[in-house]
Amino acid sequence: MNRTGLFIALTLWLLIGVVFGLYPELDLKLAALFFDPATNTFPLKLNGWASFARDAAMWIAWAFVLPSLVALVVKLIRPDRPLLVSGRAMVFLLVTIIMSAGILTNLTFKTYWGRPRPVVVTQFAGEQQFVPWWDPRGDCARNCSFFSGEGATAFWTLAPAALAPPAWRPLAYAGAVVFGALTSGLRMAFGGHFFTDVAIAGLVSFVVIWFAFALIYRWPRTRFSDEAVDAALTRLAMPGYRLRQRLFGRKPAPETSV
Repeated sequence: MNRTGLFIALTLWLLIGVVFGLYPELDLKLAALFFDPATNTFPLKLNGWASFARDAAMWIAWAFVLPSLVALVVKLIRPDRPLLVSGRAMVFLLVTIIMSAGILTNLTFKTYWGRPRPVVVTQFAGEQQFVPWWDPRGDCARNCSFFSGEGATAFWTLAPAALAPPAWRPLAYAGAVVFGALTSGLRMAFGGHFFTDVAIAGLVSFVVIWFAFALIYRWPRTRFSDEAVDAALTRLAMPGYRLRQRLFGRKPAPETSV
């Protein structure tokens, strides 16, 4: 998560955006590699093993989030106990997946950017008109193509990779990129997304992760400690915990300084 990585990501973003903006037919040509004109379908979407691999990819990605979710819930229920995981890691993982795979993808672009998916455009036996990645005026009404939520989730695994021990971090990054690319390739093979949908999804996830890592771990003015996260959650959840203790007739936990 250094400046070189950010520079490479932004350069790729600019390159892909410009090339596929000037020549949007490239998206159609790449999607056509997975389309069978004889059956007018994307055959791989009918393959059971491929569908299982798609689901498994999301399970793997969310498995990296689960410990942080559990730790947060436990802390909110029992604020008198320390966090089960690193406070900064918990914030980093939860914030990045919510931003990249949630708010920016599903709640923003996929809701308001009307780009149809490959499987429904006229070039692939559908009824809607193809539009390039930069054009939000497509016929799609909801859950649209740009940009890919599953692609963003798969490439989000760069976040836990960033927390790997330094000696293992390059391998973790490589594994996350391969995982994201394979998952995105499946989405293209199913006719669910164009190349630009998944490529930009990966770049969005990377940029979100890069800035979150810098804010939490690197930049002196914004970084904080695990203890600060634990203390903040204790202050937040303790009034409710004490109220529950009184309602159920239990002796409240002693006051702690945080």
